[in-house]
This record gives sequence, structure tokens and C-alpha cells, in this order.
Amino acid sequence: MDLSILNTILNPILNPLIHLVHDPNNPFFGSIIGVFIIALCVSFVITLANKLLVDQDRLAFIQKEMKGFQGDMMKAQKSGDPKAMAEMQKKQSEFMTLQKEMMINSFKPMIVTFVPIIIVFYWMAQNPAINHIYLNMPHIPFYVLLVPIFHSFYHQSPGVPYYAIEWLGWYILNSFALSLIWRKLLGLKSAAL
Repeated sequence: MDLSILNTILNPILNPLIHLVHDPNNPFFGSIIGVFIIALCVSFVITLANKLLVDQDRLAFIQKEMKGFQGDMMKAQKSGDPKAMAEMQKKQSEFMTLQKEMMINSFKPMIVTFVPIIIVFYWMAQNPAINHIYLNMPHIPFYVLLVPIFHSFYHQSPGVPYYAIEWLGWYILNSFALSLIWRKLLGLKSAAL
């Protein structure tokens, strides 16, 4: 399947982000800032979709009910009381209904944002100004952010230093941090994505 039409559409929109800032001493700097801005925009869109498509009060209520049910279930199991266990078994269908409702509500934003985000990722992976960048990290943040674990799943490109993250790692770090900020600013009550 030829997806070059996406490049024709996205290049005029996203390429200016890569060339927004220029540093002659670091040719990757503009691309690094561009990936940051893309992560900023994508995390905002995902958070906004969560805000608009998910009833936050209902989600908080369901989570509270589920937590209470799980606590009651643990107490019943620890007590070994057959009556308490039978009562919890009766409540389990109600619990399953709430769990299904929560899952459906959590999937709404993903359904709406999935295709546009995949298109943006495709563009970033195909763009030579982005897919060749890497950032050297200080040793302590490198280990605190568990980058070696990430490297075990996603192997680095040849020539990239060990204490470095490539564009995808940079995007993920920014996306997580920015999502937390957007969630706080937009007043989302739960941490469910």
C-alpha cells in the first residue's frame, strides 16, 4: 500500500515544526524541538478527547465502587465465611457490569484518536529529519527513567551511543510528562488513559 499521499499532506503541516528552531552547533536541535511540539499537541488531543468523551464523575464513581467491591471480596476471602463468599458471588455480576461500562468509556477516546495518531507516527518514522535524531542522557536520569529496559525491547540504531534515546524514546518521555500536565490543567479526575 502506497502511503506517500500522507507525506504530501503532512509535510507542509508538520515540517515547519522541525525547522522552527535552528542551532548551527546542533543539527538535531530543531528536530528535537519538533518532536517535543508534536508530543505536546498529541497529548493535548488525547487528554481533550478524554475530557470530552468520558463522563469523569461517572468514571470516578465506578472506580470507587470497584475498589470497595475488591476490598469486600478480600475480607470475605480472608474470613472464610461461606455466607459472605456467597453474597460476594451475587454482587459479582453487578461488579462485572460496572467494569464493562468503565472499559467502554475508557475506549471512546482511543477509538477517536487512534487513526490520526498512527498517521502522525507514520510521518515521524518516515521523516529523515526525525528518525535519525538521538539525545545523550546523563547517567542518573538514564537509569531512573528505566531506559535500559526500553532498550531491551527497542534496539538502538547502529552508531547511537548507549546512554542515548532516539526520537521514539524522546517522544514517549515528553508524551508521559505532558499528559500529566494536561490532565491536571483540564481537571481530569482519574488516571485511566
